[in-house]
Amino acid sequence: MSTDPAETTSAAGSHSVRSLITPALGKAVRAVARLHGGGSALPGRIVEGFDPHFMARTLGQLPLGVMMVSGTNGKTTTTRMIAKTLENLGLKVFTNPTGSNFTRGVVSSLIPLVDTHGHLDADIAVLELDEAYAVHFVREVKPRYAVLLNVMRDQLDRFGEIDTTAGLLAHVAAATTGTLVLNREDRRIAALAEKSRAHTIQYFGLEANLRSSFPSDDDLHSQKTDSAAHSEGYRNLPADVTLSGVHDHSADFIVGRQNYSTEVKVSGVYNLFNAAAALSVVRAVINDPLTQSTHPQLTATTTEELLKALSTVTPAFGRGENIDVNGTDVELVLVKNPAGFRLALASFDARTADTMIAINDEYADGRDMSWLWDVDFSSLRASGVAQVSGVRSWDMALRLGYDDVAVGSVEPDLAAALDAFVRLNPGVHKRIYCTYTAMLGIRKHLAELTQVKDVGV
Repeated sequence: MSTDPAETTSAAGSHSVRSLITPALGKAVRAVARLHGGGSALPGRIVEGFDPHFMARTLGQLPLGVMMVSGTNGKTTTTRMIAKTLENLGLKVFTNPTGSNFTRGVVSSLIPLVDTHGHLDADIAVLELDEAYAVHFVREVKPRYAVLLNVMRDQLDRFGEIDTTAGLLAHVAAATTGTLVLNREDRRIAALAEKSRAHTIQYFGLEANLRSSFPSDDDLHSQKTDSAAHSEGYRNLPADVTLSGVHDHSADFIVGRQNYSTEVKVSGVYNLFNAAAALSVVRAVINDPLTQSTHPQLTATTTEELLKALSTVTPAFGRGENIDVNGTDVELVLVKNPAGFRLALASFDARTADTMIAINDEYADGRDMSWLWDVDFSSLRASGVAQVSGVRSWDMALRLGYDDVAVGSVEPDLAAALDAFVRLNPGVHKRIYCTYTAMLGIRKHLAELTQVKDVGV
């Protein structure tokens, strides 16, 4: 290995030049991409190639460090809950709000926020990372905090067996330096404590009477007694925050040993369990000696104040998001796997809304749609499904037929299907269950019909 001072000076100079050029380059690429309707990840892809250490260098400035959120279900909503709660408590938070959860998506989110010298005006980063890309991220950036939510049979064409997904998250557990927050109800997640060298490990969990409403992958797929016993062993771990009651837009929690109730704006019972994860890690940030030394005003935050800060958080992009179209409320509900779809269906009374299902099989959705056969659609029998759309619309219609759910119309073209669906029964609430790329397509077409919040996609 060379120790030539001239080479060292040259490398340092090159690094310095890139530090100055990178923000301008990224902003220029972003502007051009948006003019041509390009994706949110393009600036990140260009910047990563030009300046591979931009992300680590920029995030390394933050006084409270980096928090990572990962797992199969709930990443985007949990990330939003954490980020908005911390903001409501007075911290400046950088996050990746669109769900673009690859490393290049993080870089793309940084580009518009850094100044010309590459400075990021934030106290802490709260970042959602895809399970596979989380491994790449922690090689560059060691998170001070991490929240690991669950592992489910999602996109097995990408990850293979479910234990492979857990193995990816083990890298996050091993890299976390401060507080690691784990779901005790998922034995594969709870077991990652054994892989961790974090200073503190905290768990969030469920009261026993709620476990049937929030099944783990073992609960859905395993009939083995030893697996159930293994899960029960982890479920006896003490939880920092426990979800103890679920209601319509409100929830009960046990925080420490005290009982609390709070209103919430997010939709779906599944997001109430995500709120328990968010509460636990926000408590970790508040109680961190580093936070107490740099932001002493947070030291006195009460649990009531924390719950009030959480209660105002609105649904994340495409995850229970409501969009008004000429007086008709259109709700988008993202579905990715059997557990998520099952919980989504259980969260709403199908009789109170017209229903559409849009299923694509692009890479971001997962190519293997056989998981639809693991979802029970019988709750839709009374109301039927008014519209089915997307690349796999006929497969979805066939699946509904096997559960005796009537289908009004099948239209593979998303725009045409959406136009017909919105015109149906004006003023009646519309709910669309959709895979990720279908959701993006629906949002894009809705933006042609009404005002839709620009989230940078």
